[in-house]
Amino acid sequence: MPRILVIDDENLVCFTIERILASAGHTVVTAENGAVGLRRQRETPFDLVITDILMPEQDGIETVRALKAEFPKLPIIAVSGGGRMVNMNYLQMVTDFGVADTIAKPFLPDEILAKIAAALK
Repeated sequence: MPRILVIDDENLVCFTIERILASAGHTVVTAENGAVGLRRQRETPFDLVITDILMPEQDGIETVRALKAEFPKLPIIAVSGGGRMVNMNYLQMVTDFGVADTIAKPFLPDEILAKIAAALK
């Protein structure tokens, strides 16, 4: 099964995604921000990355750009709940940087599993 890196500063989100993916047989590693996620990808490359957009240290847009620069074929799924700046459509913005797909929080387990399957094809 694919190895998936989940980058999100919210522990509950990481835990929830990890449980969904592990129950589907995926190997999951988490990172609390983009800088840590990028370091983990460099150390042991993953088959797919799921990253939040709004995070401290290094946000998801910076993370996607850095990952795509170093790992251009790496499928990335961006997730966001919008945060305080609801007028900014972060998920639309990040598609310009080459993510495989996006998903808005909250999402259902079947939604994220379908997006992962499509991104890994």
